[in-house]
Amino acid sequence: MNLDDYRGVWVFIEQNDGKIEGVSLELLGAGRKLADKLQVPLAGFLLGNEIKPLANKIISYGADVVYMVDHPVLKHYRTESYMRGVMLLAEKYKPEIILYGATPNGKDLASAVATDLNTGLTADTTMLDVDIDNRLLEASRPAFGGNIMATILCKKHRPQMATVRPKVMKALEPVSGRKGKIIEENISLQEEDMRTKVLQIVNDVTKKANLADAHVIVCGGKGMGDLQNFQLLYEFAETIGATVGGTRDVVEAGWLPHHLQIGQTGETVTPKIYFAVALSGAIQHVVGMKNSDFIIAINKDPNAPIFDVATYGIVGDAMEILPKLIEQFKQLRTEKGGEISYV
Repeated sequence: MNLDDYRGVWVFIEQNDGKIEGVSLELLGAGRKLADKLQVPLAGFLLGNEIKPLANKIISYGADVVYMVDHPVLKHYRTESYMRGVMLLAEKYKPEIILYGATPNGKDLASAVATDLNTGLTADTTMLDVDIDNRLLEASRPAFGGNIMATILCKKHRPQMATVRPKVMKALEPVSGRKGKIIEENISLQEEDMRTKVLQIVNDVTKKANLADAHVIVCGGKGMGDLQNFQLLYEFAETIGATVGGTRDVVEAGWLPHHLQIGQTGETVTPKIYFAVALSGAIQHVVGMKNSDFIIAINKDPNAPIFDVATYGIVGDAMEILPKLIEQFKQLRTEKGGEISYV
């Protein structure tokens, strides 16, 4: 393998029913920085059916080139058909870096492509950079239970690939009218040749709290003491119009369901305001919330690691501080006519 034959940074643009997943736009922002450092074009590649209207949006979010494979067999995601599409593009154009969102489909596709291309894949990456001199992707992720950050390199194979968790990177502001190149490739696919069939698409209609879309989050840690004390967080959250989340310890203790866990093995969130209450700030939790606009930490240990990432810190017992905050916010709501704006 001649590594010099491979050039360019690519992002897999995941779409469902003609709507681009947010993580793909975030990765275009991260990919733009890598491509600029390496002085190569940034490309988004897109598979599906009737997807041409999406190309200009991808360019507006930072891509120089959009590669498309449009075919009826690609209407719904399946490993086999999508892998064949990616292999067609990767073998013809030889990108040096490919980034995928760490979604169920993104992780499935990336692992399948890595196997067929005989290359490496770093999963659930939380930081990306490049060694410019050696043109190496530096994909970093928590390891050993989140106690260290490991930077993984793929020195001898191309393309270098990584999956990146949603909400970890920041999307660029779209530029209307931005110019780029659109390249469409034809692929030979037959539905009868596919080993799996999509029989029905069932949408999730359960009403769960959605941490990913929350503007204000109150996250509690094991330092709340017990389930009864943890209920104070719900009162605080209701007062300020927030969503409640928790650390892994809290979920394992049964105080919260898993879909409300924030951190490496839970949700990654980027709210406007994040209250970190009675939690230490271990790496595996911080990677899930460090991109919040404002982080307000409450902890009785002045040396707790959470204060290292906090915008504001309150040193004290949460059981004493929360009732005072609830009282103050209730008074503020009364003065503001019942609602608090965080715009």
